[in-house]
Amino acid sequence: MINAIKNYFVGAFQEMRKVTWPTKSQTINYSIMVLALSIGMALFFGLLDYIFNSVITTFFLR
Repeated sequence: MINAIKNYFVGAFQEMRKVTWPTKSQTINYSIMVLALSIGMALFFGLLDYIFNSVITTFFLR
């Protein structure tokens, strides 16, 4: 049991050495992309909510 746990951590550390980490500029670009997409999706769904709310209010609550 102890040997299996040791082998797990040894393998995990070996795999972590193989990881290609992003550069600082890549990380900044990816972060900006995530923020822009999040804001865009929020605006899109907010607009859809406004449209559906207006339609429901107009036709069903007269």
